[in-house]
Amino acid sequence: MGIFKIGIDRIYGRASAAEVSALKGEIEAANRMLHDGSGAGNDFLGWVGLPQEVTPECLKTIGDCARSLASLADVIVVIGIGGSYLGTKAVLEAMSDSFAPLHGKQDKPVLLFAGQNLSEDYMAELLAAVKPYRLATIVISKSGTTTEPAVAFRIIKKEIEERYGKAEAAKRIVAVTDAKRGALRTLAEREGYATFVIPDNVGGRYSVLTPVGLLPLAAAGVDVAELVRGAQDMAAATGVDVPFEENPAALYAAARTALYRKGCKIEILGSYDPKLLYVAEWWKQLYGESEGKDGKGIFPASVTLTADLHSMGQYIQQGERTLMETIVSIDRPKHEVRIESDPDNLDGLNYLSGKRIGEVNRMAEMGTMLAHVDGGVPNIRIELPELNEYYLGALLYFFEKACGMSGYALGVNPFDQPGVEAYKKNMFALLGKPGFEEQGEELRRRL
Repeated sequence: MGIFKIGIDRIYGRASAAEVSALKGEIEAANRMLHDGSGAGNDFLGWVGLPQEVTPECLKTIGDCARSLASLADVIVVIGIGGSYLGTKAVLEAMSDSFAPLHGKQDKPVLLFAGQNLSEDYMAELLAAVKPYRLATIVISKSGTTTEPAVAFRIIKKEIEERYGKAEAAKRIVAVTDAKRGALRTLAEREGYATFVIPDNVGGRYSVLTPVGLLPLAAAGVDVAELVRGAQDMAAATGVDVPFEENPAALYAAARTALYRKGCKIEILGSYDPKLLYVAEWWKQLYGESEGKDGKGIFPASVTLTADLHSMGQYIQQGERTLMETIVSIDRPKHEVRIESDPDNLDGLNYLSGKRIGEVNRMAEMGTMLAHVDGGVPNIRIELPELNEYYLGALLYFFEKACGMSGYALGVNPFDQPGVEAYKKNMFALLGKPGFEEQGEELRRRL
């Protein structure tokens, strides 16, 4: 179907075809709300039309800055948390050689990530690792005051300034931030950093197709024009004018909504290609932060197969039947490796002689799907022809669009995250931030 295939027929043991079809009006209404802005969170719908707004001129500006950074640095530290780094990490891992560090010096800078945790050891090891290399950074934050990235930026900024001096350091620091306000915008204008804008109407988890993702990915050599083209084509394939039965995002949203209403409270996203591990991490934030509120929502989990068949496979097969499974399958591997015959055949694998590893992987995938369906786990299947920037861009937008529809069908605002603030207030209070003194005393008593 369309850009890639989506199959929902193997959910019908739990939710019927009629029950999915009965959601047509509800899902189509949700899609219209995403386009006309009539639903909750309508001030954060900039991502809906975003792919079409990424013009060749935008890509050229991003490309020019990316090339400039790449000419100055062997390592670029990308500083951000949540949506400010997960989309970039997802695309980078999917498009990278799994063993690139063993190939010697690369012709593109290495991207490292900071500000996504508060681990002292991680930061110390990062600083030690980058010592021999030319260094630059891309710092991503709307406000510039989010604790994790702000702490990391203080440290990385100091490292760059001590190495190169303030004037040269300013050429090696790029800020992706709010257009007009915030601590990072103020600093960038004062110090003369190159800047890119995070649109006010695009939330972090929907921001991978803004400079948040496109700039670091371009610096790393990813074909961001193809990434955007895939998203543009998927946007067209999921528009309000596309019939429900031909709209892949609508079908996915309807299938998972029907399953949720039949008692499937956990969705496992799985893939048989380890390159998609961080796509799953990005997906978990997208769906968890969008749907998990008001005591509602499908819990997003993930597995990497076949590895996790030897760990989580037991639970999936025979655990509590609250699961649904969505598999992202890659039809054609990039490389070919065949299994050779062995004269002793001690491992008993000569029956596989001459077969590609990808064929064995595919049969493991098919066998597992049938076993899980027989075990009572409904299965949704998304099949990409191959793993490249075009199909990856299409997949990311597909998940975003379906998430918006699912959230509205669930009856929540898919574009806020009020629960995220709870830990921050406690952390501020325990650290002695001005204005939190009374709360800090209470929390310390509880601890």
